[in-house]
Amino acid sequence: MLPRQSLFRTLPFLSLWCVSAGFAVASSAVAAEVDFAHQVVPILRQHCVECHGGREAKGGFSLNTRELLVNSGHVEVGKPDASYLIELINSDDPELRMPPADRPAVERADREILTRWIAQGAAWDDGISFADTAYEPPLRPRRPELPAITDGHEHPVDRIIDDYLARNQQLPLEPIDDAAFLRRVSLDLVGLLPDPETLRAFVADPAADKRQRMIDRLLADEIAFADHWMTFFNDLLRNDYSGTGFITGGRAQISGWLYDALLQNKPFDRFVRELIAPPTAASRGFIDGIRWRGEVSAGQTVEIQFAQSISQSFLGINLKCASCHDSFIDRWTLDEAFGLAAIYADQPLDIHRCDKPIGRTAEAGWLFPEIGQVDPEASRDDRLRQLADLMTHPENGRFTRTIVNRLWYQLMGRGIVHPLDAMQSEPWDADLLDFLAVSLADHDYDLKAILKLIATSRAYQSQTPPESTAVVGEFVFRGPIARRMTAEQFLDSVWQLTDAAPTRIDAPVLRGIVDDAEVERLSLQADWIWGDSAADGLPPGGEAISLRKTFSLSSLVERGGAVISCDNAFVLYVNGREVTRGDDWSQPQSVVLTSLLKKGDNQIVVVATNAGTEPNPAGLFFESRLALEGGDELTLVSDDSWQFNPAVPKGREGRLGGIPGDWMPVTVVPSVAAWDEAIRSQAPSRLAQATSGNVPMNRAALMKNDFLMKSLGRPLREQIVSMRPADLTTLEAIDLANGKILADALAVGAQRFSQRSWDTPAELVRHVFEFALSRSPSGDELAVITDFIGDSPEPRTIEDFLWAVLMTPEFLLVR
Repeated sequence: MLPRQSLFRTLPFLSLWCVSAGFAVASSAVAAEVDFAHQVVPILRQHCVECHGGREAKGGFSLNTRELLVNSGHVEVGKPDASYLIELINSDDPELRMPPADRPAVERADREILTRWIAQGAAWDDGISFADTAYEPPLRPRRPELPAITDGHEHPVDRIIDDYLARNQQLPLEPIDDAAFLRRVSLDLVGLLPDPETLRAFVADPAADKRQRMIDRLLADEIAFADHWMTFFNDLLRNDYSGTGFITGGRAQISGWLYDALLQNKPFDRFVRELIAPPTAASRGFIDGIRWRGEVSAGQTVEIQFAQSISQSFLGINLKCASCHDSFIDRWTLDEAFGLAAIYADQPLDIHRCDKPIGRTAEAGWLFPEIGQVDPEASRDDRLRQLADLMTHPENGRFTRTIVNRLWYQLMGRGIVHPLDAMQSEPWDADLLDFLAVSLADHDYDLKAILKLIATSRAYQSQTPPESTAVVGEFVFRGPIARRMTAEQFLDSVWQLTDAAPTRIDAPVLRGIVDDAEVERLSLQADWIWGDSAADGLPPGGEAISLRKTFSLSSLVERGGAVISCDNAFVLYVNGREVTRGDDWSQPQSVVLTSLLKKGDNQIVVVATNAGTEPNPAGLFFESRLALEGGDELTLVSDDSWQFNPAVPKGREGRLGGIPGDWMPVTVVPSVAAWDEAIRSQAPSRLAQATSGNVPMNRAALMKNDFLMKSLGRPLREQIVSMRPADLTTLEAIDLANGKILADALAVGAQRFSQRSWDTPAELVRHVFEFALSRSPSGDELAVITDFIGDSPEPRTIEDFLWAVLMTPEFLLVR
């Protein structure tokens, strides 16, 4: 008898949940999934809405919403043969058939679509309704008047929520205890479990302000905060470390820029301006989208991707429908979608309807001309800067409302406007949304300030409502909704518990913590170098050359990075792969080299260009620090050991092409005072950070997607994702039960736990419960588990115990 099966049967609550999760998942339909918005909606509009939509409900039948449709009795979800709607549209009886005999019948192909749609569950996209549209969200910000204080609740969020609960005849929210609060706020703000020592100290602390101090402490943990919120922003900005487009050079990461922005807590208005109108190549990948290989439809061009991305990410507007035709589900038009796309276009953009040109050219335009407009005659860079200013304009309340709504969702489980990318929808409390939005502007667009504002409220620190009452019919707020851990939170928590985190990350970011003394001790060694044209004077303007350094490593790089600068422009390749480029020597760039270098031979190539038309100073500066596995360190710098070639590679996007001709020794060029100042003020801290040994546990958000994370809901990020799926899948149940990735981590943790000295097996059980669940085991739990693991727990038995705890809803949910 397997130990895991034995423990599985001794914990009935776990057995019941796993059985229901693993075996009650609906199997996917064999037929292709019906697209509700693009296949079903047009049919219903053509044949049904006139009599059964909007204010019309002939025969008492309204299909304005899915709820009304299902409750009408005309549709049996999953059973088209038992659905009266299908019977009506298929009938040959002119007295019975719908639409009536004086109107065109539903064509056979469309009847088959409706039949498959009902068979597949009658999915209905959020935000779609056939009801008359009576709500148009305001554009400009609004500062609501706060309701009177009740029951001593002075926090502004609680004043609004208390008033809301009273108006909706809801009972006051009940608070959670200290342990539950600490687990929730730790997972929400930094994505990590509180360790047992922190938990015990926090619960024992009698201070009245300990919760606020803990919130401040978590938000002040810059690296943990940045690690965790990379998940949110990678999803929102469709940024990742591998996947479609990266190998072919059709897509560029913004990872380094994004991580630095989170570390610095960059104000969100500046954050967005740098994404829409990138000051350097580091943040450009977002607006450049994915250049798909081969021919693409008009709705997949980078120009249309640009329009869809900025509207969805920063305004909560879904322009996918309007990119093909005037939208079925909101007010946006084809002309508006293509006008936004034309801001990015570098040549005239032909408008296409349903992938067919209509003979008109788009005019660059912003969606809300009430607060200003871009100049369609301006250069592309100027248009992008104008758009960035309009997006972050103080009068653009849509911008601030959208991001605070996303943050509320992250902490509370449901948006004030929901779904998040349907910001045309009415909020369940406009005052709350508007207050948070103006608070963001009041705090100079500091996202941490809004997270603190929400987390310090009694509303956040209240109990989650029972699942059966969380969302029934029209949503009524009753407290934070329990949420599944993200894939990254789950793995980070497993790694915390088992000490099994990977030793290397895939994200090209610098995470080390360094102090001023460490930076002061670092001495720069690199020279400025160029080709032989600099030997007798100034290199000619417009000259482009290639420079290279070949070297060998005795082992893999554990940590390492470089600083590079070039007067005037450069493209850096490491082992044939383009890594970064720049054209501003006053802003040296840092590069993470950890995952780019390999054991054995390596090559760095820089294609450098001197600007201007007359001779002028030109030079390349490169300095790196590498910490190798095994403890060795290596310094690699630009010096006279490098070679140059007067030829440059043939154009090959993302990869280094061939460079013909001979390679010759470089010339070390005299430094320029301005060059030295730029390097001296920025390079040392970056290099010290690259090799610092003071690095926290590596995090899942900084790893490439793997089988387990995919099954747990981490998206491929080829599209923007603002809300991950909440439903369990068959693949997830299989991976959690039998997957190698989780099993390996549990095996490592079990081995380490077996080697630790525990006074009694009960001490091990208490440690695991306190770390994983932020509570002590009950008497019954302690008795069952200590009996299972025995007096001298073996690694396999401990592994089964860990698995059992990690599979409980109590662990998997943030509540």
